[in-house]
Amino acid sequence: MANLVVDAKGLACPLPIVKAKKGMDSLESGQIMELQTTDKGSMKDFQAWVKQTKHELIEAIEVDGIFTFFVKKGSS
Repeated sequence: MANLVVDAKGLACPLPIVKAKKGMDSLESGQIMELQTTDKGSMKDFQAWVKQTKHELIEAIEVDGIFTFFVKKGSS
């Protein structure tokens, strides 16, 4: 489903967001990035980051302490 998977597991804030931004910069509009992180604050932080950008959060799930976000790149 994702065009790009970004593994930010084990990294503390703000590094998952930094990696996510770099990942999104490499995608074309409409493509999807999957971000995986273990940072407990990432659910709130990442949703806030997506709201500040033109991207669309498709899904945010947590399984066994791993938070996975699917984000569609918006048009710049």
